[in-house]
Amino acid sequence: MIRLCAPHELAEGQSRGFLIDQISLFAVRRGGQVYAYLNRCPHRGVALEWQADDFLDDSGSLIRCATHGALFLIESGECVVGPCEGQALRALECREDAHGIWIAGAAAR
Repeated sequence: MIRLCAPHELAEGQSRGFLIDQISLFAVRRGGQVYAYLNRCPHRGVALEWQADDFLDDSGSLIRCATHGALFLIESGECVVGPCEGQALRALECREDAHGIWIAGAAAR
């Protein structure tokens, strides 16, 4: 497992990007649960954020691709609006304990 950050470093309703072994990914905390995805839009393979750690829409309820405006469900990564509707972000195995937020090392590959 690879430690992304301490639990308090990802607040409720927030997103945060990470670069692990040259692989860009991000995590979102919603409803006390942490979700992690590769930072790659399924439409064109571009990074989702337009500025650091800004992966959510204005309401904070969906993940947004800044390039195409595609919107994704936080809980599943499924695209519900945009050019890649029906496709999904690549979810990463993620867990949290008192010491950190972790992803499986092989998950990012």
